[in-house]
Amino acid sequence: MIDPRLRDRVAVITGTDNALGIGAAIARALARQQVRLLLVNPPGSSDHLTPALRADGHTAHAITADLADPAAPALIYDQAETQLGPVEILVNNAAHNDPDTFTRARGASTVTAASLDAHHAVNTRAPALLMAEHHRRHQQRRADWGRIITLSTDAADGAPGEISYWATKNALESLSRSAAAEFGPAGITVNIIAPGPVQTGWISRDMSTRFAEFSPLGRVGHPDDIADIAVFLASHQARWLTGQTLYAGGGKRMT
Repeated sequence: MIDPRLRDRVAVITGTDNALGIGAAIARALARQQVRLLLVNPPGSSDHLTPALRADGHTAHAITADLADPAAPALIYDQAETQLGPVEILVNNAAHNDPDTFTRARGASTVTAASLDAHHAVNTRAPALLMAEHHRRHQQRRADWGRIITLSTDAADGAPGEISYWATKNALESLSRSAAAEFGPAGITVNIIAPGPVQTGWISRDMSTRFAEFSPLGRVGHPDDIADIAVFLASHQARWLTGQTLYAGGGKRMT
């Protein structure tokens, strides 16, 4: 039996408010490895995940935080340390997506300064500041083991219809690779998961059939497909991987 050596590690996961989402699936998967969890959700959201995790005997706490606020990362880590102890695993999963375009394609709004800034604040700036906070506290306590996992998309290099979303994810991938290079000497690995279409409640039956044609495996992704990859990247077995982008779309993208 493979032991990922994650028992009693402490993880912060952002964006776990969708019960059908990738963040919630990652939380459940890490909880099964006895990871202690701080779940970060947007203001006004409902937390159904923490009670379920606790009912199964797992250690989990949930807080709300506005990731568009530059002060949020320090507050999140303060809460995690108070509730659980030093954070060793950071999963940057939360994302803002309000479709915008240059040409009003597909009926989306035309890009504006406000739409760009709203995406940048949550999708790029917040995870960058969380990574910086993670490294700063890691160094302060002279730790030698850490994991950062970034959730992107396999269309981060650009696609019509959601231009601010794709662009900020592309920037996040660049920041994550830079962090991998700079955090490596401290023993922190930083890797990126870039999913293809994943059924988190938004894919209709017709869309599912169409998207399945893009994958050699003949289906859309499920949140657990991505969660298992996150567990691997957090594990001891992934110790020699950093700065990598793993395309997780059943072969939809192979380069």
